[in-house]
Amino acid sequence: MADVVEKAWQRYLIALQKYPLRTKATTAGVLAGCSDLVAQKLAGAKKLQLRRSLLMLLYGLVYGGPFGHFFHKLMERLFPRRDTPTLVKKVLVEQLTSGPWNNFVFMLYMGLVVEGWPWRLVKNKLRTDYPVVQLNAWRVWPLVSFINYYYMPIHLRVLFHNLAAVCWGTFLILRSTRAIKQAA
Repeated sequence: MADVVEKAWQRYLIALQKYPLRTKATTAGVLAGCSDLVAQKLAGAKKLQLRRSLLMLLYGLVYGGPFGHFFHKLMERLFPRRDTPTLVKKVLVEQLTSGPWNNFVFMLYMGLVVEGWPWRLVKNKLRTDYPVVQLNAWRVWPLVSFINYYYMPIHLRVLFHNLAAVCWGTFLILRSTRAIKQAA
């Protein structure tokens, strides 16, 4: 079994080197789709909604992976050093720019595309839930970002971020599902 995992990991690293954007986008898509499946099961779904999970896969493939790829390349250009003050700057910049932006885009996508809600409902949900979501994000993501910038080589940062995002996405999806049940 260890040989299979080792071979798969080596293939992944080769794909990451040869096709970095495509590999990161595909990985983000698969993980976003899996995150949704996990959230559905945790929310008590009797039957999995595969269309919903495919829409989440699409989110990771088209937005999550590419955004992470280009964001981390930009961060390396802006802050190429790896000392502690630079690490703190990276974490702060990420938490004040891409973190809030990604939570906003995720909530917008969940409401409009995945749930199919009208704009009015999505706007109200953003107004009421976004501040709470972002405050919770600032409790979790600075540590994730610090670990990512300190320990991960640049080519693995999107993967690490996406693995953490599986948990975060599950939290957001469960929060969204709970809000639907409360509104009904």
